[in-house]
Amino acid sequence: MREALAEAAQAPAHGDVPVGAVAVLDGTVVGRGHNRKEIDADPTAHAEMIALREAARTLGSWRLTKVTLYCTLEPCPMCAGAMLSARLYRLVYGADDAKAGAAGSVVELLRDPRFNHQVAVTRGVLAGEAQALLERFFASLRT
Repeated sequence: MREALAEAAQAPAHGDVPVGAVAVLDGTVVGRGHNRKEIDADPTAHAEMIALREAARTLGSWRLTKVTLYCTLEPCPMCAGAMLSARLYRLVYGADDAKAGAAGSVVELLRDPRFNHQVAVTRGVLAGEAQALLERFFASLRT
C-alpha cells in the first residue's frame, strides 16, 4: 500500500486527484498507476485501470487471476468492472468512497454472486493516510 500511496502523491502535480494503484504478483510489482484523467483528457485514466493495463502487458495476459491490486481509494463501478473482467484475485484498498465506491460503500460489485467471478476485498489499509492525501488535495482547490 505504501507503493500505491507513492503513486497517488504524483497525481496532483498534473492536476489529478491523488489516487494510486499497484498490481502485485508473488511479491513483485507488475503494474502501477495514478490518476491521469486531467493530464490525458481521458475519463478512463483512473489509477486502477492504468495499473491493470500495465499488469496485463507485463504478464502477457488479460487474466490476472493471481494478482493483488493495492489501491488508495475504493474503486468506482468502471474500475470494479475491469477488475471482474480481469478475473483479479484480490483488491486491497485504503479509503472508502462514499460517493462512488463499488466495493460496498455505494454498491457491491466485486463480491456479487450474480457475476461469474468475485474478487476478495480487504478494506481500510492505511486508510488514514489515503484520506489525508485526498483531503489536502481538495482543500488546496478551495483556497
